Amino acid sequence: MASLRLGFFVAAAVVSAALMPPSAVAQLRPYYYSSICPNLEVIVRSSVQQSMAQSPISAPAALRLFFHDCAVRGCDASIMIVNSNGDDEWRNPDNQSLKPEGFQVILNAKAAVDSDPRCQYKVSCADIMALAARESISQSGGPYYEVELGRYDGRVSTKASVVLPHANFNLDQLNSYFSGLGLSQSEMIALSGGHTLGAADCPFFQYRIGTDPTMDPNFASQLNATCSSNPTNGFAFLDPSPVTFDNAFFRNLQGGKGLLGSDQVLYSDTRSRGTVNYYASNQGAFFGDFVAAITKLGRVGVKTAATGEIRRDCRFPN
Repeated sequence: MASLRLGFFVAAAVVSAALMPPSAVAQLRPYYYSSICPNLEVIVRSSVQQSMAQSPISAPAALRLFFHDCAVRGCDASIMIVNSNGDDEWRNPDNQSLKPEGFQVILNAKAAVDSDPRCQYKVSCADIMALAARESISQSGGPYYEVELGRYDGRVSTKASVVLPHANFNLDQLNSYFSGLGLSQSEMIALSGGHTLGAADCPFFQYRIGTDPTMDPNFASQLNATCSSNPTNGFAFLDPSPVTFDNAFFRNLQGGKGLLGSDQVLYSDTRSRGTVNYYASNQGAFFGDFVAAITKLGRVGVKTAATGEIRRDCRFPN
């Protein structure tokens, strides 16, 4: 099960990334490619399914990648860019937890899309990332939803542009960060439910063991044994069903078994506890609110034809 190891992610974006012209909002719509690449969604669905069959880490890794992309320069696939001088987003320390399998999901899907002559070089990497995130969720048992499409790819990626919240953030810090997207506290909590997939490496939570009174003592003992026996590569699942998209994440928080401090605080702080309890008892409500929140996230920093391009290779600007 070591292949399930995943680093920390939080779905957030900086204030500057949330700003986009009205034309960018207007261009996003489901079935944007219906006359350009009519089989797009079928192609991406099949490709993601193949990636998931090859490695169970693929779905959580692809979902995490989408969040990390939107969180920096907006949803423009800048996280995919590889700069020859090493100055790119994915080499920022805060992105080193991203797993290669996530990047490979996108590259595989892009290759599959471009293998169709009708679609070749007509679909942005940013839109493929959004579709791959949806497929990762739905094929893991989560909700299926229509994805708004019409994004263009960005041309810039730098280490310095990466600003992400940390695993020890309290509720005020989380709310402050997410407000840059215009997201409410409840939308932030719904998005945090994406932690129902995957796992986190020991450095992201080990500091809490034995020091955080909100952590269940038996859970702390289990984590201590895990990380002490394998200090370099130790990890733990974010919830008991790490390959199934469900509401177990919220039930975990109720029992003091949230892995990350920034997750457990959603229950330990009385201002957000009610939403956690609601999602823990009503999976349908969580699914609905998650879809609304991730759709809203997908509008962050969208590029237009005037400000972006459709990359032929997701790793390099044209």
